[in-house]
Amino acid sequence: MTFMKLCPGDQLPVHFNTLKVKMAAPARQAVKQTLEKGSFMYRLKKWCYYKSYFPELGLRKDDIFVDGGMMRPVLKEALRRIPKEELDARNFRIMRANQLSMMKQVLPRDQWTDFDSDKAYLQPYIDEVMKEMEERKEWDAK
Repeated sequence: MTFMKLCPGDQLPVHFNTLKVKMAAPARQAVKQTLEKGSFMYRLKKWCYYKSYFPELGLRKDDIFVDGGMMRPVLKEALRRIPKEELDARNFRIMRANQLSMMKQVLPRDQWTDFDSDKAYLQPYIDEVMKEMEERKEWDAK
């Protein structure tokens, strides 16, 4: 999962997955653990998920990446690598969301994106491209 924050000085996004942060073993294990369905954190994340606007439009989490800024080349390459069917489905969801937003409507509740079935389809490709870019920088530096 990619987490972003803005640096106070230069207002550029910093991606936490690219930072080399050393954590103690229990902290690493806690990050990798999945949430139990009855836990407080699961319910909080589910509540936050449905309070955001994108599930009402039928979008998935990976559909809302912004194709711009310093992540543009990474996202462009990741989108080039995903299967054509997945790219077509993504484009359909984005176009439908734009249409619904223009008409100031949302999908019926049974067509909303489900929290439990919304899995990252683009993030593995983004991680792969970022690793390749870091490796290319290391090779260029030598």
